[in-house]
Amino acid sequence: MTDSPTPPNPSADDIRAEPAAELARARLLADVAALPGLPGVYRYFDAQDAVLYVGKARDLKKRVASYFQKNHGGTRIGHMVTKIVRLQTTVVRSEAEALLLENNLIKTLAPRYNILFRDDKSYPYLKIASHRFPRVAYYRGSVDQKHRYFGPFPSAWAVKESIQMLQKVFRLRTCEDTVFGNRTRPCLLYQIKRCSGPCVGFITPPDYARDVNNAERFLQGDQQELLDALQAQMMVHADALQFEQAAEIRNQIGALSRVLHQQAVEDNTGVTTKDADVIAVKVEGGRACVNLAMVRGGRHLGDRPYFPKHVEDAVVIGPDDDEGQERSAGPEVQVLEAFIAQHYLDGGAPPLLVLSQPVDKALIEALSLQSGSKVTAQHQPREPRRAWLDMCITGAQIKLAQLLAEEGSQQARTRALVDALDLDVGLGADHLDTFRIECFDVSHTAGEATQASCVVFEGHKMQSAQYRRYNIEGITGGDDYAAMRQVLTRRYAKIVEAINADAADVATGTSVRLPDLVLVDGGRGQVSMAREVFEELGIELSRIVGVEKGEGRKVGLEELVFADGRVKVSLGRDSAALMLVAQIRDEAHRFAITGMRARRASVRTGGGKLEEIAGVGPKKRAKLLQRFGGVRGVGQASVEDLLTVDGISKELAEEIYRVLH
Repeated sequence: MTDSPTPPNPSADDIRAEPAAELARARLLADVAALPGLPGVYRYFDAQDAVLYVGKARDLKKRVASYFQKNHGGTRIGHMVTKIVRLQTTVVRSEAEALLLENNLIKTLAPRYNILFRDDKSYPYLKIASHRFPRVAYYRGSVDQKHRYFGPFPSAWAVKESIQMLQKVFRLRTCEDTVFGNRTRPCLLYQIKRCSGPCVGFITPPDYARDVNNAERFLQGDQQELLDALQAQMMVHADALQFEQAAEIRNQIGALSRVLHQQAVEDNTGVTTKDADVIAVKVEGGRACVNLAMVRGGRHLGDRPYFPKHVEDAVVIGPDDDEGQERSAGPEVQVLEAFIAQHYLDGGAPPLLVLSQPVDKALIEALSLQSGSKVTAQHQPREPRRAWLDMCITGAQIKLAQLLAEEGSQQARTRALVDALDLDVGLGADHLDTFRIECFDVSHTAGEATQASCVVFEGHKMQSAQYRRYNIEGITGGDDYAAMRQVLTRRYAKIVEAINADAADVATGTSVRLPDLVLVDGGRGQVSMAREVFEELGIELSRIVGVEKGEGRKVGLEELVFADGRVKVSLGRDSAALMLVAQIRDEAHRFAITGMRARRASVRTGGGKLEEIAGVGPKKRAKLLQRFGGVRGVGQASVEDLLTVDGISKELAEEIYRVLH
């Protein structure tokens, strides 16, 4: 593949000057006219060199020219076209390559006018670990060839339910290898017939291996063959008058039959569908929901909703048809195709996709090429696949309705808080969408491991990616006022400096700005401390609000304390504004507590430093901790003291002393 030359980016002065703008537009149109009639990927850039849109084309010249030759009026496409300053194209060998490149660029560049899905490949798996007596376990992460993996599953609950089922039917162990290797008598799971007791030799390796093999066949969807094999084994034991063994297999067959009841998805020919994904999309109110239901080994494992971004700004131009002409594609189709491309083109597509909308054939062909096996898409299935698709569509509708209701509620809370505090943030929805609150809390244990948290609320929801923790040093233990002074100074001194220098946030490409509201968890004392910091930095005092606990510290009786001299406000137990304040305050408290506990644990255990020392294994570590009463005692021990521990040489004692000091 080759990249086309990129025209120089016009300066801001050129853009403002009308003749220069006309010249830049003429140069852009000349570049469009010079494009080849080959498959490829195109990118549009604005005056700030930000990527507006990434698209693919079977014929680059026809496709890109359609944006500039047609009158799009005041549509979103027209709005985007007016922003285009330059374009960049990449020619590839086939449409399948174009799909792959487009998908990778969308994930990397996150253009504003493309539909974006969160890149979430952390699906859980069910793992059967390699061992003389393999264990079944929940697993999340990259897979390897050493163990057997089954899935992916839509949720952790689905994996754990499957593990419980395997325990009931095949009685496979779930204990860690360290526990397994040190047991002298069977655990409770054996007593309740959820494990066959391999740890104490209650089952032979060949018999356990047979159960593992049967479990794998079940997970792969060979249920009927498995039932036939178990029935044959039961008859063999019965003929040999081994009635206890025959009864065990009979119970296993009964349990397996109950599990399989109404689990398989069959088509109209009676052929069981072992692996399939059922995908439904619903678009409403500028938001979209893609509901993904998974069928693995003939069992329906549950569903999982996805909510893409930029649906409202997405450019609705249909993909090319087989003759290279633009075909009609509604928002549901665009969302569905974006999901399939971003979700499956990296691999992992099942052999069958049951879809609520028809999609471009080239997309399914690219999936087949990428996965190395044929992938079939079906959007008008017959019973009972139709029933599964209908359930998936209903699920998408319900989850989208819940999202819209929740967002409406959050927007109402934001508006209620703005009105209650009489904040000047504008009356439009756009102003409310950018309304930003930062909340601070301080946490410690009797002065130990003091840590402050900052959580962010923006766009009517908590922005966890912007949360920050601050380790507080150089203060008297337990001095919450000094801790608050330190965290506020560290947080806002740099922002004020950046604002004065007219700098931009490099990470997000947006201008650095102060929050509209700063909440501190505390009353007049904490507010006074925040006031001092803001006065020193030259920040408006009206931004500071303290959350003071009410009478008897009861929830719902909190009062808001202001730094600019306004009278305290009591919003009332049922106030939507108070609900929002409580939500943000509680999140700051939770974030501070978890961070403080992690830091405290790190301090008390030496941060795992003993484990990092070469030559100090589990036995020597246990002896050291027992001898000195913990890591803190080991750290206070001299080299001579360390030498008194059995197995610790002088060189190792010196290394331990060096690492812990």
